[in-house]
Amino acid sequence: MSQASLPGGVYGMTAERFSRGRSNIDVVKAMIQGGVRVLQYREKRPDKQFRVMLEECRAIRQLTREAGVLFLVDDYPTLALLAEADGVHVGQDDWPLAELRRLVGPDMMIGVSTHEAAEAQAAVAGGADYIGVGPVFATQTKADAAAPLGLDYLDYIKNNIPLPFVALGGVKEHNLAQVIAHGARSVCLVTDIVAADDICSKVQRLQAMF
Repeated sequence: MSQASLPGGVYGMTAERFSRGRSNIDVVKAMIQGGVRVLQYREKRPDKQFRVMLEECRAIRQLTREAGVLFLVDDYPTLALLAEADGVHVGQDDWPLAELRRLVGPDMMIGVSTHEAAEAQAAVAGGADYIGVGPVFATQTKADAAAPLGLDYLDYIKNNIPLPFVALGGVKEHNLAQVIAHGARSVCLVTDIVAADDICSKVQRLQAMF
């Protein structure tokens, strides 16, 4: 397992198709200015070339390194390695944890998306550094998103799983307090941030709720 830890507060994530024409780099700059301590590069467009993603990740790596922000890459361990990211986040169908650890080495943080108790327990056994828990509420950011798990699942994770976790999926400013009240120290709000008129102010307002 990595020695890095998952910071609390807002877990920033890129989502270019919801960013109202703003580039991932501009969105990242605004999120960092607003005070995020962890940021995940997530690219779900199949037509985006790998070299373009690498250029973006290297630019984001520079910004996050200068700001002391933890930088994670979703789905692409090779991209994470080439960009010298702090970690990689994978889904249930992406990489077996043991093989992923062999690829990225002992120092890179590994996060795993989980949607049920058995998956969370397997992440613990497999040596994940943290887990994603969700979707808490209904979400439109993922075409194949699972059914909403609700707040009771956060209670289960808090009481039974020793790993840090980030709650995500359908979380907005109006329901963030509920999610925090059920034990989430780290929460990812995607469209609520990247589609905001003023991303920096939005993040500052959300961070204050923790």
